[in-house]
Amino acid sequence: MSLLPYSLARPFLFAMDAETAHEHTLAMLARTQNTPLAWAYCQTRVQDPVQLAGLNFPNRVGLAAGLDKNAHCIDGLAAMGFGFVEVGTVTPKGQPGNPKPRMFRLPEANALINRLGFNNEGLDAFLANVKLAKFRSESGKKGAGSPMLLGLNIGKNAATPIENAADDYLICLDGVYPHADYVTVNISSPNTKNLRELQSDEALDALIGTLAKRRAELAQKHNKQVPVFIKIAPDLDSDQIAVIAATLKRHCVHEGTPSWGVIATNTTIARDAVQGMAHADETGGLSGAPVFEKSNAVIRQLRAAMGPHFPIIGVGGILSGADAVAKIKAGADVVQIYTGLIYKGPALVKEAALAIRDEA
Repeated sequence: MSLLPYSLARPFLFAMDAETAHEHTLAMLARTQNTPLAWAYCQTRVQDPVQLAGLNFPNRVGLAAGLDKNAHCIDGLAAMGFGFVEVGTVTPKGQPGNPKPRMFRLPEANALINRLGFNNEGLDAFLANVKLAKFRSESGKKGAGSPMLLGLNIGKNAATPIENAADDYLICLDGVYPHADYVTVNISSPNTKNLRELQSDEALDALIGTLAKRRAELAQKHNKQVPVFIKIAPDLDSDQIAVIAATLKRHCVHEGTPSWGVIATNTTIARDAVQGMAHADETGGLSGAPVFEKSNAVIRQLRAAMGPHFPIIGVGGILSGADAVAKIKAGADVVQIYTGLIYKGPALVKEAALAIRDEA
């Protein structure tokens, strides 16, 4: 159980610019994970097991990708009680991302804008960090329940032409496959030029076909089937969502093998909910409360199109247990948080997991 209320740490963190606070938090987690100092943020994992995509999730609340891009803090994040943690986005080669400043808080809206641009240390460093994580050993402890699951999120380098994007995804898939409980294919960040073009009919069809072929080879090589989730944007109209659903059905729906899924959604480029606020006009993806209903609308349409058994991870704007329950009721099987963690702290993990267990 955490002994340090986040309310004491938040003013200190919010006195810094957003990216400095982000880096400071990650550095603290990296230093203290697997030490007695982890008492400051650790809490008992809520047990609410659910099966999804052939995996056993210990509870239905996860961390979205983007917080720990280089997989330095997997064990520290696991100590917060998440049922699953997703790290990345990782690209084949390390890259600095977009120029700073590139993260901005909008406290009036419980929101964040970022244009980081897949800044990361590259695949080799990422995998080295993943291999150092000890969270899976928790499964051997009496009463620990199922171990937390780990998702590895992959993307393309900014310098790679969009027509060659599949090459980068294949390099990353090859690397992360042996170490992931599931893999997320990020084709929806607004901060890498032209990336969202991969959500279009022909591009998505080609990419999923390519990934499916490689995954079949990797499954045979490693003797395990790793689910793949496609992460999509909230800024899609009904026709675009229908096209994505049809493409997924064509490639990914096979009776008895629910090994593909969707993460809905990434950040939004819309600004209607934050007009007039400081930083509202900054370029980048907006996350937090303003994306809550947009992501729910995408989830509802996907669930209606894909049927009751297709795996959907819902993310966007969860800042309370009630928000988490609403995301499940919209059609998500499990949920992820990110911006809510920044505004509410680790207590949100347990609050959301308990609310889903008791109400959803």
